[in-house]
Amino acid sequence: MSSFKKQSGSLTEKAGISSPEITNVLAINQIKNKRRQQPSSSELISGILSGNRTALSRAITLIESTNPEHATKANEIINGCLPHANKSVRIGITGVPGVGKSTFIEAFGTYLTQTGKKAAVLAVDPSSSISHGSILGDKTRMEELVKDENAFIRPSASGENLGGVARKTRESIILCEAAGFDTIIIETVGVGQSETAVHSMVDFFLLLKISGAGDELQGIKRGIMEMADAIVINKADGDNIKKANQAKLEFNRALHLFPPKRSNWQPKVTTCSAITKDGISDIWNTISDYFEMTKESGFFEEKRNEQNLSWMMETINEQLKQNFYSQPEIISLLEQNKKAVQNNEISPFAAASDLLKIYFNKGTK
Repeated sequence: MSSFKKQSGSLTEKAGISSPEITNVLAINQIKNKRRQQPSSSELISGILSGNRTALSRAITLIESTNPEHATKANEIINGCLPHANKSVRIGITGVPGVGKSTFIEAFGTYLTQTGKKAAVLAVDPSSSISHGSILGDKTRMEELVKDENAFIRPSASGENLGGVARKTRESIILCEAAGFDTIIIETVGVGQSETAVHSMVDFFLLLKISGAGDELQGIKRGIMEMADAIVINKADGDNIKKANQAKLEFNRALHLFPPKRSNWQPKVTTCSAITKDGISDIWNTISDYFEMTKESGFFEEKRNEQNLSWMMETINEQLKQNFYSQPEIISLLEQNKKAVQNNEISPFAAASDLLKIYFNKGTK
């Protein structure tokens, strides 16, 4: 039998190098202890009013929390910021996925900060109905604006909320205004014609479109077109300029078919390129004209009052829902009724009625 000498080669496994031990245990414990420390409501309010972005971010995280223990602290922060709010203009921006919302907002926000304004962007990302997760990648897509000292970008998940906004977008607006941001931009998830929620919390509603994607006919449908105060054809650059101008003509024709707005404002259609920055200044001029007109007529204040009423109703609905699902008796019976409905032992309507009767009867005792 012949013997073979073990040969060394590039695939030969060699003894590894042990990882160095963590030497600064004290520093790590200090970091952990600091993270456990939660600032008080008054400390967060003071930080927000002084323009501290860390305090603003922590406060928004607190008000977005579904933990019942955070509710009292969140309400204290909101009440502390309310007297310092309502000094901004609120702009909602929507459009179908792929229209270039994030790129446009970065170009638009950069233009605003260059003119001396402070812009806060509340970007809402869609949540998966399966995993319930969100990518929250808007900061990555707005890499220049995120470094701007006069800008603040806060991505949030839409969760189960419809209408293209997050659960606590209204409260986040108040906090950003209290922090000194004079222009609040809300980027919705872009879900088509269900953007009524964001329309009820902004002063100006901008609809982004693109040409050459078969979107012109879709855009002529009423719904979201009636809500828009301006339509912007994005990506009007290179070989797409001609198509963008053609789309502008078609949308202008469509807008003349709609009845006049309560504000008496005639929605404008314009083109722009978020890449070359062409047309960005024109868009801000249009928005400024709108604010000047509506403030003189009193419509701006009237709409703000409607926003407050809408906020109140949404808060009532949300708290009723939370209270219903947090009742121990309801939690137990809900599981029973779910199984009964799945087994066709009871109709969904009857199961819901039984649960609501128990809930309301308990509340009247």
